[in-house]
Amino acid sequence: MNKLIIIGAGPGGYETALYAAGRGMQVTLIEESHVGGTCLNVGCIPTKTYVHAASFEEAVERCPQVIEQLRSGVEQLLTHPNITLIRSHAEFTDAHSLSLSDGSSLDINCPVIIATGSETKFLPLPDIDDPRLVDSTGMLSLTTLPKKLCIIGAGVIGMEFASIFNRFGSEVTVIEYLKECLPVLDSDIAKRLRKSLEKRGVTFKMKTAVQSLSDIDADVILMATGRKPRTEGYGLEKTGVEYSAKGIVVDDNMQTNVKGIYAIGDVNARQMLAHAATYQGRRAVNSILGIKDAIRLDIMPSAVFTIPEAASVGLSEDKCKEQAIPFEVHKSFYRANGKALAMDATEGMLKLMVEPETGFILGCHVYGAHAADLVQEVSVLMCRDTTLAELRDMVHIHPTLSEVLSNCL
Repeated sequence: MNKLIIIGAGPGGYETALYAAGRGMQVTLIEESHVGGTCLNVGCIPTKTYVHAASFEEAVERCPQVIEQLRSGVEQLLTHPNITLIRSHAEFTDAHSLSLSDGSSLDINCPVIIATGSETKFLPLPDIDDPRLVDSTGMLSLTTLPKKLCIIGAGVIGMEFASIFNRFGSEVTVIEYLKECLPVLDSDIAKRLRKSLEKRGVTFKMKTAVQSLSDIDADVILMATGRKPRTEGYGLEKTGVEYSAKGIVVDDNMQTNVKGIYAIGDVNARQMLAHAATYQGRRAVNSILGIKDAIRLDIMPSAVFTIPEAASVGLSEDKCKEQAIPFEVHKSFYRANGKALAMDATEGMLKLMVEPETGFILGCHVYGAHAADLVQEVSVLMCRDTTLAELRDMVHIHPTLSEVLSNCL
């Protein structure tokens, strides 16, 4: 039986373990903390619980229940007969062995997948020890709603917390070094979303650099300036694996420069998304087993669960211009959609970028209710090289928000 060792049981690690086990591999999964990683325990799932909570008090009460239920579910799945879960920190002693925190060691006589995730990236400020400063984990640990909240960084984490705590009643200020929020989004969509949050009372200070935390008037300061690959403390320097502060270097099969050692998810920093980690893991296992797949890692949808949502897949108008790629833009507005009007959710817009000659879809960027669901449909179409003409012939249910897509054609 083929064997596999996986270090880290976040979305990439545990999903990969289940995928490999289902294909007959004997998997040793090593996790030093809770299964589910950042996403389940202090990231995606908790913040979505906060997004849908009616109040701060409800969020604080319900969040641990949601986490525990999902964590228990993952642990149950990992009782698979082909999976051995080891609760320990693992560190390479060389490319052929691992030392565990209980003093034991593990010989590496099979492929290894590193799935150690990422951690908060802090700005090098002189007063970084300010007691008001927290990261996203700290925000989710608050038991009292801050009257004044300052968020440093207008990326995904910053924008989600800005939206959430504004709705809960905090006075929210966001400080961003760049000229616009959410650089992964089409700038037109990002600007509209920012303006939407401004109307709700969020204050934005764009093109502003933070020099000192002492200048900030707030009860709580959230550092939301991104995340960095978690590479330190695992003995990578003893393996010959190529890596830097930007992550572990891998090829398209997620293999490092050392044969048999792979890295998936945030630790390789290719695409810092939970679902990217999952599918990179599948690609790595498929490569190990000699299975050819059709996974399109170049088509990676993403979403920001602000109020309203924003989501994207593929190229933005900005990227098309930057890369001198010919394109057409097709737009559609929520205010012309019957379901959006019935939902009282008419604020929103969809942009579709299309290659003029072939009609291939280059990208889709949306803000508005259920933006993630609309982008998911486009992602599927892009994976199958669907053209604009073919999309025009696809029936969409009436009345649904999906007609925002069909109406932009």
